Amino acid sequence: MTAPIETLEFQSEARQLLQLMIHSIYSNKDTFLRELVSNASDALDKLRLESYRDKDLEADTSDLHITIETDPGARTLTVRDNGIGMTRDEVVALIGTIAKSGTADFLTKLKEAKDAAASQDLIGQFGVGFYASFMVADKVTLVTRRAGTAEGVRWESTGEGTYTIQPVEDAPQGTAVTLHLKPEDTEDHLYDYTSAAKIREIVKRYSDFITWPIRMKGDGEDAEVETVNSMKALWARSSSEVSEDEYHEFYKHVSHDWQDPLETIRLQAEGTFEYQALLFLPSHAPMDLFLRERKRGVQLYVKRVFIMDDCESLVPEYLRFVKGVVDAQDLSLNVSREILQQDRQIQLIRRRLVKKVLSTVKTMMTADAEKYATFWREFGRAVKEGLLDDFENREAILEISSFASTHDAEKPTSLREYVERMKDGQQHIYYMTGESRSAIENSPHMEAFRAKGFEVLVLTDPIDEMWVDAVPGFDGKQFQSIAKGQVDLESEEDKKATEVAREQQNKDFEGLLTWMGTALGDTVKEVRLSSRLTTSPACIVGDTHDLTPTLEKMYRAMGQELPPIKRILELNPEHALVTGLREAHASRPEDEGLAETAELLYGMALLAEGGELADPSRFIKLLAGRLEKTL
Repeated sequence: MTAPIETLEFQSEARQLLQLMIHSIYSNKDTFLRELVSNASDALDKLRLESYRDKDLEADTSDLHITIETDPGARTLTVRDNGIGMTRDEVVALIGTIAKSGTADFLTKLKEAKDAAASQDLIGQFGVGFYASFMVADKVTLVTRRAGTAEGVRWESTGEGTYTIQPVEDAPQGTAVTLHLKPEDTEDHLYDYTSAAKIREIVKRYSDFITWPIRMKGDGEDAEVETVNSMKALWARSSSEVSEDEYHEFYKHVSHDWQDPLETIRLQAEGTFEYQALLFLPSHAPMDLFLRERKRGVQLYVKRVFIMDDCESLVPEYLRFVKGVVDAQDLSLNVSREILQQDRQIQLIRRRLVKKVLSTVKTMMTADAEKYATFWREFGRAVKEGLLDDFENREAILEISSFASTHDAEKPTSLREYVERMKDGQQHIYYMTGESRSAIENSPHMEAFRAKGFEVLVLTDPIDEMWVDAVPGFDGKQFQSIAKGQVDLESEEDKKATEVAREQQNKDFEGLLTWMGTALGDTVKEVRLSSRLTTSPACIVGDTHDLTPTLEKMYRAMGQELPPIKRILELNPEHALVTGLREAHASRPEDEGLAETAELLYGMALLAEGGELADPSRFIKLLAGRLEKTL
């Protein structure tokens, strides 16, 4: 009987992606082979691991390898492995679907990409290497059988939106991907991929380090089958023996990125326990860096045996973008993710890796400022998350952090540079959080700092709202929000010179402050005179330990119930509106219109900091009434 053939549709995103892959022009189509070899290598890794863990698995592991076969007459190229293989359901899930989050965003960006390099970078970020086959093939046939199962499956598609799938009885263990190649067209960078010399060149360039033998027959009738890759693990070779190109290709293998890494990090430990690590800092952030469903971690090997992808126990959450390999000598091959979380050796390796990554970035700051700027632009938001939970490395994270500041509108500053520029007698590192630089720079809170020449850090990332309250300071200097608590910018000499005038000012305004505190009692905690204003009539500040409005909003958005947080209204005693209100209240304390003026003053201060009015229509009505009386 002939096995039934099913025709299924690709998931809509996969269909769109296939069309883009087929009809776009890529400058380097050779990389399709790297992706297929990489997938085959992964399948062999998984079979060897599965056979260690399941002694009853009926699978042949005596000669695990990858074979590349070409047929110039039929114009086909086949990449075959005898690895773990796939079931029917796995084929549908892994190839009929793009099982990645954010696919719609990816497709939008891919369509917008104006050049081939940008398109390739995006494809690499989403690890959709199998689809790259359609850059060079009119039709792709896949035959696979999962180790330990009796029946195989055949998958085939021309990439036009549907694929066929059917069971096969005589499929060997593993997976064979056969590409029915498009005609050669060197102008379109489509080369003769049935040429053994061309295939050998591609394998040598992209896949030489693969730890499994890649075998193929040379051109000609009498040519012998030979292994075309060296199979040397890069991390086990002396750094003097490894070229930069080899490191870059290995990075692309482990990360499925199409761009070169920003930095390569090697680490070797000997003694009570031994391990080797080869880590990479990417040159751009993946699209899922801030998505919950993302995978993170580095590959874990034990004595060159692949154990797992995405070993989260080796890399903290805030360094989730780090890629690479750790090869430990003394772990069990049956180690699980749950055991790893408790393993003392893993914890010690993790500590060393973190310190090495942070020290590498610190070196980058001084040795290659441009490279550091790229790193911080791409990953700074993630790194700052470590300030909240990695107490051991908090100082090191602060050392490598950069922040926008009022010192330079274009160039960020390190905290070390900020401290070096501090004024004599300045005790605090001043900062302000907000949604944008312009909102912060135009805030009334900045007025006195600008007038007196104090530098202020401009913090606009959502994570900044959280770490500034958790971190006490840097280099003995405390962080101080210019929008919270009392601000004291006067020297001791200035204080003595103005002490008498200040006391008189407090007496003069005592009546107004008390009355306004009562009139606005439902809204504000206190009304007081300000030392941070020069041109604005009023501003709103938080108490020293209160949540900022933005942080309060974030907590409420997460469903946390918070009691209403009242803030403090500060008045500028030099402003004509404030002095006029004081005089009017002194002469007409019963005038009901003055309470409306106080309400308007509060509303203006709230709007000036980018806040939201509780009752906008009432504010507009009061303002319109006042404007009408001026006409």
